[in-house]
Amino acid sequence: MASTYDALPKHHQATQSEKLVITASSLGTVFEWYDFYLYGLLATFISKVFFAGVNETTGFILALGAFAAGFAVRPFGALVFGRIGDLVGRKNTFLVTMGLMGASTFAVGLLPGYETIGVASPIILVGLRIVQGLALGGEYGGAATYVAEHAPNNKRGLYTSFIQITATFGLFAALLVVLGFRTAMGEDTFSGWGWRLPFLVSSILLGVSMWIRLQLNESPVYQKMKDEGTTSKAPLTEAFGQWSNLKFVLIALFGAVAGQAVVWYAGQFYAMFYLEKILKVDGATTNTLIAIALALGTPFFVFFGWLSDRIGRKYIILGGCALAAVTYFPAFHALSDAANPALARATATFPVIVHANPGECSFQFDPVGKNKFDASSCDIAKAFLAKSGINYSNVEVPAGTIASVSVGGRTLAAPNPALVSDKDRAAAITAYQDEVKAALTEAGYPAKADPEAMDKVTVVAVLFYLVVLVTMVYGPIAAMLVELFPSRIRYTSMSLPYHLGNGWFGGFLPTTAFAMVAATGDIYYGLWYPVVIAAATVVIGLLFLPETFRRNIDA
Repeated sequence: MASTYDALPKHHQATQSEKLVITASSLGTVFEWYDFYLYGLLATFISKVFFAGVNETTGFILALGAFAAGFAVRPFGALVFGRIGDLVGRKNTFLVTMGLMGASTFAVGLLPGYETIGVASPIILVGLRIVQGLALGGEYGGAATYVAEHAPNNKRGLYTSFIQITATFGLFAALLVVLGFRTAMGEDTFSGWGWRLPFLVSSILLGVSMWIRLQLNESPVYQKMKDEGTTSKAPLTEAFGQWSNLKFVLIALFGAVAGQAVVWYAGQFYAMFYLEKILKVDGATTNTLIAIALALGTPFFVFFGWLSDRIGRKYIILGGCALAAVTYFPAFHALSDAANPALARATATFPVIVHANPGECSFQFDPVGKNKFDASSCDIAKAFLAKSGINYSNVEVPAGTIASVSVGGRTLAAPNPALVSDKDRAAAITAYQDEVKAALTEAGYPAKADPEAMDKVTVVAVLFYLVVLVTMVYGPIAAMLVELFPSRIRYTSMSLPYHLGNGWFGGFLPTTAFAMVAATGDIYYGLWYPVVIAAATVVIGLLFLPETFRRNIDA
C-alpha cells in the first residue's frame, strides 16, 4: 500500500466503477438537499399557512426558526448515523437517511395548516423538520466518506467536489421546480395550495435515488477494515473521548467549517431572503436571479476541488472566508443599489429616524407570538418599520417622551397607549401606520422593487460573486475533513464538526441575521454575524489547521 500522495499515479483516470460511485452518491445527495431547501425557498408561504396566529414579522422569523430547527438537530443526526456508519458500513446508513428525508418532505406537502388544526400544525411541522435534520446529519458524512474512500489520493478534492456541488444543485433544482410551478399556476393559485406540489413531487426523486444507490457496493476502505476485523467497536468514544482526535474535531469546527458555513448560507440563502424581504423583489424574480447566479457559479465547486489537489485545501478555504469578511458589506450595499434603486435613493436622501427612549422599546422579535408590540409608543412606531423592512436609525429621547418617526421633513408622533383604550387602540395604530406609510411614499420609498428599474446584470454579478466565495470555501471542505481523521472513526469524526458548523453557525444565520435587523432597524446589521465568524475562522485556521491534501486516507 502506498503511504504517501506522491507514490500514487499522477494521471489516474476515473474507472466506470468510480464514475458510478460519484454519480450515485451525488444524485442521492442532490435529492436530500432538494428536500431540505424546499422549506427555505417557501418560507414566506409556510409562515402564512403554519404560523398564521402571530404578526407577519414574527411569523416569518418563526418560519425561519423552524427552518433552523432542521439545522439544530443535524449534529445529533451526525452522532447517531455517524456511529452506525462506522459500525455497520457507509452504504446502508445513507440509504436509511435518504428514506427518512423523503418521507418527511412528502408529509410537509400534506400537512394541514394552522387554520385547520391550530397549534398542532406548526408543532408537527417542526417535528418533520427535525426528522429531516437528523437524516441530513447522517447523509453528508456518509456520501463524502464513501466517495473519498473510492478516490485516488491525488484526486480526492476533485472527486468529492461533486458531493459539494450537490447542495447547490439541490437548491438549484428546488428553485427550478418552485419557479416552474409558480409560472405555470400563477401567484394566486401557487400561494393558495400550489406551494405544496414541490414537496409532493419529491416522492418521484426519492424512488429514483433509492434505486440508483441500491446498485452500489460498500466502500473498499470500510470493506477491508471489516474483513480484517479492525472496525471501531466504540466510534463515539474513540472520536470524542480521546484528545488526540477530539482536538482535530475542534480545529476542524472553528478553523474551517464555521467560516465555511456562514459564507455558504450568507451567499445563497441570506442573499435570497434579503432580496425578497428587505429589498422587496418579487419571489419569482428573486428565484430567477438566484438560479442564474447558481448556474454560473456552480462549476467553480469542481474548479476549487481540483485546485485543492494541487496547491492544498487550507488556503483556498481560508481565502474565501477572508474575502467574505472584507467584502460582504460593500457587496450587499451594491445589491441594494442595483435591485431596488428607488429604495436605496430614498434611504440615502430621506433617512428614517425613530425618536424614542430605549428603555421603552421592546426587542422586535417575539418567539412565542404573544407580543402585539402595542404596549408603548416606541413599539408601535418600530413594529411597522420592522414589518415593512424599512431601514431606520435611532435617536434617544428622555424617558416618558412619546416616540415619533421622522421622514421626508415630517415627524409623526405615535399613539400613546396610555391614552387610548384597548377598544380604540387597534384603530389608532392602523391610522398611524397609514400615516407613516403615506409619508414614506411621499419620500420615495417604494412598496416593492420595480423590475424595469432593476439593474439585473449587476444583481446577478453580485450574486455570482457571493456564489464564487461559496465555492471557494465549500469545494475543498469534504476532502479536508475526510483527510483529518482515521478510517475506523472517519464517518463519526468528520460528521460532527461539519454539522455543528453548518447546522448551527450556518443554519441559524437567516433567523439570527433577520432578528438583528428587526431589533436595530439597520438592514445591514445582520451581516455582522457572518463577517465576525468568517474572520474568526481565518485567524484560528491560520494558527491551528493543518494542510491535509497529501495524506493517504486508507489507514
